[in-house]
Amino acid sequence: MADIVLDATKIARIFPGRQDEVYDFIAAVTITKGLALYVDANGKVDLYDSNGSGTLQFAGIALTGGGAGQAISVLKQGYVYGFTVSALAYWAPLYGSNTAGAIADAAGTSSIIVGRVAPMSDSGLLTKVTYIQASWNVLSA
Repeated sequence: MADIVLDATKIARIFPGRQDEVYDFIAAVTITKGLALYVDANGKVDLYDSNGSGTLQFAGIALTGGGAGQAISVLKQGYVYGFTVSALAYWAPLYGSNTAGAIADAAGTSSIIVGRVAPMSDSGLLTKVTYIQASWNVLSA
């Protein structure tokens, strides 16, 4: 399992307002754009961790960053730039990582799929992006 490299400065929605689901939450800790998140028992977002106790409910990825107590935007579903997925196959699943806040190319301790590698409609299908889809009713055992 390898963590997917992200460039927080490039994290951005591809189709804003079209098919995206974005929600605002309060951060439990300092959060950087692009990190995978879950909602803790206090209703705040914290770093998702595939092998962490109580951290297995994937809520989405941070679209904005902020410190503890600040509001941040979370992408629950939609296409996003900023993840290095060019070496992966189209429609390859992406998983929550054993590294807190990261997304990986293979399952960690849990096997929650958090997204897929998606093609853009450019000539020759040269651009690969990340499609995020959090299912708020799915927990990993």
